[in-house]
Amino acid sequence: MRNYILHRLLQLIPILLGITLLSFVLMHTASADAIDVMESNTGTVMSEEEKAQLRKELGLDRPLPEQYVSWLAGVLTGDMGESFVSGKPVFETFVSKLPATICLTVTSLLLTVLVSIPLGILSAVRQNRVTDYVIRFFSFIGNSLPNFFVSLLLIYFFSLKLGLLPVMGSAGGWRSIILPTMTLGLAMASKYTRQVRAAVLEELGKDYVVGARARGVRESRILFFSVLKASMLTIVTLLAMSAGSLLGGTAIVESIFMWDGVGKMAVDAIEMRDFPVIQAYVIWMAVIYVAVNLATDLLYHYLDPRIRLGQEER
Repeated sequence: MRNYILHRLLQLIPILLGITLLSFVLMHTASADAIDVMESNTGTVMSEEEKAQLRKELGLDRPLPEQYVSWLAGVLTGDMGESFVSGKPVFETFVSKLPATICLTVTSLLLTVLVSIPLGILSAVRQNRVTDYVIRFFSFIGNSLPNFFVSLLLIYFFSLKLGLLPVMGSAGGWRSIILPTMTLGLAMASKYTRQVRAAVLEELGKDYVVGARARGVRESRILFFSVLKASMLTIVTLLAMSAGSLLGGTAIVESIFMWDGVGKMAVDAIEMRDFPVIQAYVIWMAVIYVAVNLATDLLYHYLDPRIRLGQEER
């Protein structure tokens, strides 16, 4: 097991290095000059001599490979430079936004699990009955509606009409997270309900289920101790994909609800051409997806005996 983890980590190092190199080169081949962007964002006017001096201080006059090595060394030590807009350290800014995104991710995933798994199982067990048709209909509607439209509907009913929840920001305490959580969770739950239903139906049609029924095993035991366990691979994959995308920040939802997370930070940085912050966001997304894929592989190792046997044979 230890060798497997080490092997996977060694495979991921070139991927991360490639992503950092690509993002760095793309940022530095943009049409806008970094010093001109800083001048525009701060509202100051600098002479050409001052710009040249600032380029020298920031190392922008050095060759691109040398700049990349210096920047990567700084990233590995937690120094991602300073924001062109606020002038604050990028790492400090990023870390300050991260808790809000993590909190929204956890609540959204929890709502998705609590809604999609029970409804998916119920829809599969009641296949081609009224309950199944109703669940499939509403899951289809929920999956079809874009996030921005769902968020506007929720704001209209729960905030403007009923006055129960705050419209945006985090000043309302725990109530502030309810609307963005519902926006993300309901959309994901609608999609994953259909996936869970398909996975459970596939397992219910296999020979081991027929054999268990023939031996007189209770239907509930077959469903929860055999079918659901076999379907966990699909469920884990779905949740891992969602965790990766949510931890990257949901730009639209965070911007609509003014949720001060990583996604809103990235949108603001793109609008202001704040290149250091954009690079930090790209690195974060790469690390998140790499970590999520690794965690998913390890979960597969424990959930599926066939994977463990295959590794032992090698």
